[in-house]
Amino acid sequence: MTAQFTDVDRRMMRRALELAALGRYSTPPNPRVGCVIVQGERIVGEGWHRKSGETHAEPIALRAAGEAARGATAYVTLEPHSYQSRTPPCTHALINAGVKRVVSAALDPNPAVHGAGVKQLLDAGVQAETGLFEAEARELNAGFEKRMTRGLPRVIVKIGASLDGRVALANGESRWITGETSRADVQKLRAESGAVLTGSETVLADDPQLTVRDASLDLQGRVPLRVAIDSKLRTPAAARLFKEPGDVVIFAADDAPERADLDGRARILGVPRAAAGGLDLTRVLTELGRLQCNDVLVEAGPTLAGAFIEAGLVDELIVYLAPVLLGPDARPMLRLPPLERLADRVQFTLQRTEAMGSDVKLVLRPQPRTR
Repeated sequence: MTAQFTDVDRRMMRRALELAALGRYSTPPNPRVGCVIVQGERIVGEGWHRKSGETHAEPIALRAAGEAARGATAYVTLEPHSYQSRTPPCTHALINAGVKRVVSAALDPNPAVHGAGVKQLLDAGVQAETGLFEAEARELNAGFEKRMTRGLPRVIVKIGASLDGRVALANGESRWITGETSRADVQKLRAESGAVLTGSETVLADDPQLTVRDASLDLQGRVPLRVAIDSKLRTPAAARLFKEPGDVVIFAADDAPERADLDGRARILGVPRAAAGGLDLTRVLTELGRLQCNDVLVEAGPTLAGAFIEAGLVDELIVYLAPVLLGPDARPMLRLPPLERLADRVQFTLQRTEAMGSDVKLVLRPQPRTR
């Protein structure tokens, strides 16, 4: 149930959101959750969920509060989970600790929990309210929410480009168009993701690692999945994709030739071809959802990046614009079908801009298609 919230409520939930964000890199595939236990206007305990399989935010905060949790208010960024999984129900922990009131920012999108946590609290006589900073809480777990409700991960396409929208010279040279600050920011995008995805053309031309190389980003041992879209299964066995710890998945066409030399290096999944050529990207994303990827970062060439956008599968486009010009013969940032009418253009809404050294970062989200 929703309620009128006070300034104290808002201040405490902001703190809970700050705590939840501490799990930005380490918590997936679980949602990022923070909890604050409050007596009056005094915080007596707080916690955040650090890693899948480990203690949830509420028990950590309750342990810190001790006896002070009795009669207190708990502020949680996501509805407390209500069933026995790898960890006990958080609703039971709150009830047994004698918490009087629980304020949740958002209901859990997981169908196994959605609304059940609030109901358990109410049935036990605990005052339960929801909706405080709901948009902020849902944004923090946008990929988890999409996977829970649609079975698909959130898709973010990342592009580094010149001012005239070019990503490489005609001969393929592209290192480096953007500066060090932009490249460091991409490491954060990778660290937040469940999978980093590229195409076979990029693998063959650039031999990327797709790893998180910034040791200051605390992933708690989690390694994002490395994924290649390779319909003809041309990825070399010596590719740098296989050099670092962590799992690699290659999506190939159902009729691609077998590659014994990739045994033990990658999990190869066959998917159907799309009618327009290439692989069925919706099937690819469905498989990644089954592999518990909340967010997929696409770092691919113009053809594959354009295919994701043309298929309407992109939730966010991030463009790092460098203050350089590469000219009309350089490769474009996206390959899209030609348009005959301006009304058919793909439109985005600019969410925010950030200075990245001498570059500019644009964060955009697609507008609904009208056709």
